[in-house]
Amino acid sequence: MSQKFIKTQNMNSHNAKSYLKYYAQPVYDQKFIETDEIADFIQTQATLKRSDIKAALDELGAAMKHFLEMGQKIRLSGIGIFKVGFSSIGVTDASNCTAATITSRRVLFQPEVERIVTGSEEKNGKVVQKYVNAKTLLKDVVFEETHDTSLRPEPENDSPSGGGSTTPSTGGNTSGGGNASGGGNTSGGGNQPGSGGSDMN
Repeated sequence: MSQKFIKTQNMNSHNAKSYLKYYAQPVYDQKFIETDEIADFIQTQATLKRSDIKAALDELGAAMKHFLEMGQKIRLSGIGIFKVGFSSIGVTDASNCTAATITSRRVLFQPEVERIVTGSEEKNGKVVQKYVNAKTLLKDVVFEETHDTSLRPEPENDSPSGGGSTTPSTGGNTSGGGNASGGGNTSGGGNQPGSGGSDMN
């Protein structure tokens, strides 16, 4: 299996560099992988009963909610770190900067990364390893163009425009809606600087 993409032409003339250029844009099956299917897959990989896996997965959301409410960061091995982020209204007097100024809340996600050795090179008379940092969840993803007309691109947080016109992803730091900036790979929506991490809705 692979992540499907289609070729789309950027029709947004406000960006002269990307205007009329073609870009690969991800498309997704409209069917979601649900908890039951995750449980079925895990059962084939581990010596656990499906019913036990399903029960654990059903409780995962409640457990994460509990610890996020306590202001804790959650690290799931092989997945990444989850924590609470929020935006607030700016005020001129510090005494007025209270919990009442917080306007939105969101879950910030920082994917787990691993170092992958890509070769070696000589530096200052020593042989050192060359490597890249890859997101654990994505390092084995392969891409394939599709001509299935039933698949349609969806608006994404890292896509500057939605709807008909498409613009390229930046490939590095990307921004979502609003003005709040995060401290990780993406910035989330809001009006004032948000807390660090990658914003995944």
